Amino acid sequence: MTYYEINETQARQAKQMWSFSDYVAGSETEAYRKCVDEAYALCEDIPEERKEKALYYADMYAKKLAENINKGFRIELMCPSVMISGAGNFPVRKKEKQNASRDRNFSDYERIKGYMGKIKNLSNVSTAIKSGDENAVELLQDKVNKLEALQAYMKDANAHYRKYKTMKGYAELTDEQAAALDESIKNDYWGCPYPSFELTNNNAKLKSARDRLARLSRVKAQDSTEIAHKQFKVVRNTEIMRLQLFFDGKPDDATRTLLKLNGFKWAPSQSAWQRQLTNNAIDAYRTIAKQLG
Repeated sequence: MTYYEINETQARQAKQMWSFSDYVAGSETEAYRKCVDEAYALCEDIPEERKEKALYYADMYAKKLAENINKGFRIELMCPSVMISGAGNFPVRKKEKQNASRDRNFSDYERIKGYMGKIKNLSNVSTAIKSGDENAVELLQDKVNKLEALQAYMKDANAHYRKYKTMKGYAELTDEQAAALDESIKNDYWGCPYPSFELTNNNAKLKSARDRLARLSRVKAQDSTEIAHKQFKVVRNTEIMRLQLFFDGKPDDATRTLLKLNGFKWAPSQSAWQRQLTNNAIDAYRTIAKQLG
């Protein structure tokens, strides 16, 4: 973890420019370090293969935030508050320039916060189930099971509340949890534990997961196949869910352009041009085969 210096001298002077109260020594540094600690804490849950990038973002956040805070002090030193200086001969133009600088510095701060979002995104990447994953079918089945369980739980909870007008006695809720939920329901517009839109949304996710599971299971159950063409070999690789084109040697510029235009990318690990195995991929392959004769 890396902290960057906060100019405590300018922090104290800036406080004197707009407040009669004394500056608490070290308070700006403490506040800054709490923000940096939050960024590095997010990195702890990042998978190892992405942790280096997350730590880089955390360091950039720490550095840019310190620069932004210190610049804010310098901006405050440009012109005192009218409460401090008094209204007589107040430098209005200088205050206008100061306010414009404040706005720009705040915009910079909003962009700097984007590094926190980048770290959070790295944590969320692993939630997606890729068709090419070795255990994709098992992961999708687990997702379907959880969505089904949630749907049943929400329906049963609503039925329990309709019958008893309380959540006490439902599932494994403690009396304290049930009482808190009852209070929330009474103050809520929907008047039930789980509004209909939540059930609808979850059911849509469940249907999508079931459909994808069925499609993927059908494809995975089939053997991989290959067809030889004059210029290349095409492999329908169901194991990694990729449609692969193998060439003898490096294709010429025109062929590479054709491949890229049709969504195929070079995969060094496979020594093949490939894209995800879908009906669109098969149509794209046919287009390439036709143009290459």
